[in-house]
Amino acid sequence: MITVIIPALNEESTIATVVELAIHSANVSEVIVIDDKSMDKTVVNAAAAGAKVITSTKLGKGASMKDGVLLAQHEIIVFLDADITTYQSDIISLLTSPLIANEADFIKSFFTRQAGRVTELVAKPLLALLNPDFPNFQQPLSGMIAGKKSLLSQCEFEEGYGVDIGILMDMHQLNARIKEVNIGNIENRMQQLDQLGKMSREVAKTIIKKSVGMSPQNLETFENIQVVREQMEFAIRDSLLSLKKIAVFDMDHTLLRASFIHTCAEQFDFKNELIQIVTSNGNPFVRTKMIAKLLKGKSISDLLAIVDGIPITPNLAEIILLLKENGYIVGIISDSYDCITNHLKNKFGFDFTIANELEFSRSIATGEVKIPSLFMQNELSLCKHDFCKLNALVAVCDKYQVDFKNTMYTGDGENDICCVKTAGIGISFCSTNGYLDAVADFTIKEPDFALLNSIIL
Repeated sequence: MITVIIPALNEESTIATVVELAIHSANVSEVIVIDDKSMDKTVVNAAAAGAKVITSTKLGKGASMKDGVLLAQHEIIVFLDADITTYQSDIISLLTSPLIANEADFIKSFFTRQAGRVTELVAKPLLALLNPDFPNFQQPLSGMIAGKKSLLSQCEFEEGYGVDIGILMDMHQLNARIKEVNIGNIENRMQQLDQLGKMSREVAKTIIKKSVGMSPQNLETFENIQVVREQMEFAIRDSLLSLKKIAVFDMDHTLLRASFIHTCAEQFDFKNELIQIVTSNGNPFVRTKMIAKLLKGKSISDLLAIVDGIPITPNLAEIILLLKENGYIVGIISDSYDCITNHLKNKFGFDFTIANELEFSRSIATGEVKIPSLFMQNELSLCKHDFCKLNALVAVCDKYQVDFKNTMYTGDGENDICCVKTAGIGISFCSTNGYLDAVADFTIKEPDFALLNSIIL
């Protein structure tokens, strides 16, 4: 009998299809989804499709895979990716037949797709350099595998992108009989270019760590390794610079070290009124309208003096310049006011801003506000909220004709969760919101934009 293990993180749209395929495959009597603390309906959908769902003991695919091996009740184990819906109907049979026939101990899949940059520029050259006798696998980084529990239990499951090559190298060093199997045409989610640098470093680190017999004193070997890494980094940067990309920042507690409206409340003495509005109105439209009324009678000079008095996050000008040098269109999306975001745009050189439109008459705020339609749900929306900053980000991508995968969003609060979760790179910046940290690709806790440098470069 066979156990199928499916590590998953926020795969609500595909997990049921993968689970059902596994359940209806011959000889499969156990399907385990190891959930990496998903924030969507992955758990519900997996359970409804018939899988046993277990929450991973630690974030990361490696930990999830290790948990699955320990929980598996059968000697033959198959690992499938949760985000693929184009598996052949007989994929389980393809991956397990050599194991059942005792022709192999471990199966590595390959499929009809051009090998990725990390495979061709990092994995294969490093394996050939450090392990000349290592078998030449077509896709050493593929994640669809099958093996015997007795051997998988002896493997070290690396964290991050090195897990798949690490298992393959461990199996080789355990003298397992390894066979490659063609599983047909697979349309999987290609890694975004901005993630390839991290992927190449983690894959290279794992290969170096697991290479047997490498002499640390061999300077030529290390020079060759550095050439391989530089080749990968050059290919990534060359590709990135040719892309159109968008970087978006939230304003309050991200660009500014405080909230504009709360600072106004302190300066203009309407703190109690603001608290009453925020705590008594769950509807964002009503809340926005009521807060704007608190600014009635304030001049534009009064409001700009407030924002100029709020400390700016260090290295803001420098990070905008760096982003633009690397091909980014840079903007602000805020649920504050356009008169404030436009002031920051002019001051620091942002390319665009989207915010609520505070009305003025003869330079005096009327207390009225217009909520841009860009915030409203529409046919392009990627979430179900009636009012969301993600809708504005989608609109910006549409305007500039930028692939949504080539976006970077930096924010700190609950209203940034959809953008941080969905953007190509989502950054939680000095946030106290645990949900935002959980969905972010990167979490930064120090108020300094210089910490974004390593993510951009």
